[in-house]
Amino acid sequence: MTSAPIQELQRAFDEAELRADADALNALLADDFRSIGEQGYVLDKARWVGKFAEFAYASLESSDVEVSFYGHAAIVRCVQRSRSVWRGQEMALAVRVSQTWVELPEGWRLAGIQFSPLGGE
Repeated sequence: MTSAPIQELQRAFDEAELRADADALNALLADDFRSIGEQGYVLDKARWVGKFAEFAYASLESSDVEVSFYGHAAIVRCVQRSRSVWRGQEMALAVRVSQTWVELPEGWRLAGIQFSPLGGE
């Protein structure tokens, strides 16, 4: 399989995050989605989509995108730089991201995402 469809989904996810598009995020995330943040916290799907009540991106860019396939799963690894506001606090992050996409009967869904601090930034 070519990586183009997964890269399109990864870009759609970034765009939905940037716009705080709850409908798009609910469609892209698997029901049992989990996020592991750069400080170890875990959010389920409802809490991930709900974070936009207190959180907004000003910018979000992914680079160095790499896709690997394993049967009905794909791992996307990339570098992400963002500027955001959380509870009134401005933040700037540079992280490595690993996304786990799974092919379900209804299509590809993001099952998990993990963030790790990018050293030296």
